[in-house]
Amino acid sequence: MIKGKLIVFSAPSGSGKTTIVRHLLGIEKLNLEFSISATSREKRGEEVDGEDYYFLSLKEFKDKIKADEFLEWEEVYRDNFYGTLKSEVERIWAKGKHVIFDIDVVGGLDIKRIYPERTLSVFVKPPSIEELKIRLKKRSTESEDKINMRVAKASIELATAPQFDFIIENNNLDIALKEAEELAHNFLKKRI
Repeated sequence: MIKGKLIVFSAPSGSGKTTIVRHLLGIEKLNLEFSISATSREKRGEEVDGEDYYFLSLKEFKDKIKADEFLEWEEVYRDNFYGTLKSEVERIWAKGKHVIFDIDVVGGLDIKRIYPERTLSVFVKPPSIEELKIRLKKRSTESEDKINMRVAKASIELATAPQFDFIIENNNLDIALKEAEELAHNFLKKRI
């Protein structure tokens, strides 16, 4: 199988990484496909198995960990696991495409460590913690406690930014999208 490349976008919640990833997926010439993560958490609302996540029971997830089926995984909250199945990356590469991730900082850095030459790691930085909190509140999807928890986690995540290949500061979405497009294009045309 011909291996493609991997582009990792990591950031605290509310930084804009999902918007950037969706934008890049819409650019046909980049030949990207989104890596669907596996999780042990329950489905929420209209989520679809195999589209939003691969929903696994806690036992299935732990069995796959034991069988070394994950490229990376993490227990984000007690008994709440998220990870990238090796088979997901292989599935995308088999289609002749490159893999793009919207993933937490730990997982993003793990992928970079496993495939250092094949991976472009990009950290999306919010203008400030205060702006991040405003963005999370505007979503109106989470309680004040959950927002405070995400903001506290963001401070820890921001400390990992220098470990990524590039940092995009998302002060202006149009500029951030243009930067991300340029980084992806230059990385994908580079020979390994």
